[in-house]
Amino acid sequence: MIGTQVLLSVPSVEIVSRAAAARLIGEREAAPLVVVHQDFEGAFTGRALLIFPQENGRELVRAVAGGDLSPEEVAALEDEALAETGNIILNGCLATMANMLQRTLTMSLPGIARGDGPRIFGAEAGAPTAADALVLFLYIDFSVSERDIRGYLAMLMDLPSIENLRGLVDEFIARALGDLDA
Repeated sequence: MIGTQVLLSVPSVEIVSRAAAARLIGEREAAPLVVVHQDFEGAFTGRALLIFPQENGRELVRAVAGGDLSPEEVAALEDEALAETGNIILNGCLATMANMLQRTLTMSLPGIARGDGPRIFGAEAGAPTAADALVLFLYIDFSVSERDIRGYLAMLMDLPSIENLRGLVDEFIARALGDLDA
């Protein structure tokens, strides 16, 4: 799609509150953020987020569209290009998880949001949040070689969904270990 290598880091996972997730992303990124989000339902439910510093989002548009674009052209294409790219990345990640866990997930169309960490994670002062609203923060930094593009993945999930996911991961590990013992 962009004609160059996309590098992914080894993922690390942390389960944190929405406020802690907002603080974590704020420590890493001071610039305004742009987010591609998709809701998912199935054996576990939630919202997947692909998070970029806003300028990285614009650079991704340039990489996808190719050639030299004026700032006006980038602005005109930005939401559509980010939604399409985010849809591919988020669907790829969620579909891989679902396949490995032998479950199906249904995903919504992608949406775009902008703001800082508290706004993105719904952790603004006075924002309505469920008591068990957590973030499965997947530190999967990705970067595009030859371009200054990086981003992060996060999944907003409630406690029952995280427990369901944990059980499915336990089953996956048991199957994998059973295959190794055979």
